Amino acid sequence: MEYPIPYVQYQEGLREGKLLGLHCQTCGAYTFPPLGVCRSCGGRALKPTEIEGRGVIRTFTVIRVAPEGIEPPYIIVMVEMVQGNWVMGRLTGLEAHQAQMGLIGKRVRLELHPSPRPFPVDEPIILTFALT
Repeated sequence: MEYPIPYVQYQEGLREGKLLGLHCQTCGAYTFPPLGVCRSCGGRALKPTEIEGRGVIRTFTVIRVAPEGIEPPYIIVMVEMVQGNWVMGRLTGLEAHQAQMGLIGKRVRLELHPSPRPFPVDEPIILTFALT
């Protein structure tokens, strides 16, 4: 199976500040992260596209036990992007103890940052969101 956006191209897009996803030419849904088929209908008529970096927080959680190299606590949010797809990332600009239900429905914009964790291969990019 050939992927419309190979992993290397996806990572390079992140380094350039682009969130690359797929637009299904069959049902119109957007898929992120890029897969071999549409997440909505399973179709393969997928066109690479840049996902707009704005959305609304739909849910969140506070991480109190984190992976090695990342200092807890911090907030993870699920954001419904303008195109309708959902993206998970870290919320910046707010302390974890300030996280309350009022976050749901708040508008955010995407920011991309290198991972603070040491990785032996490519340095992954962390998807983060900032309140607007």
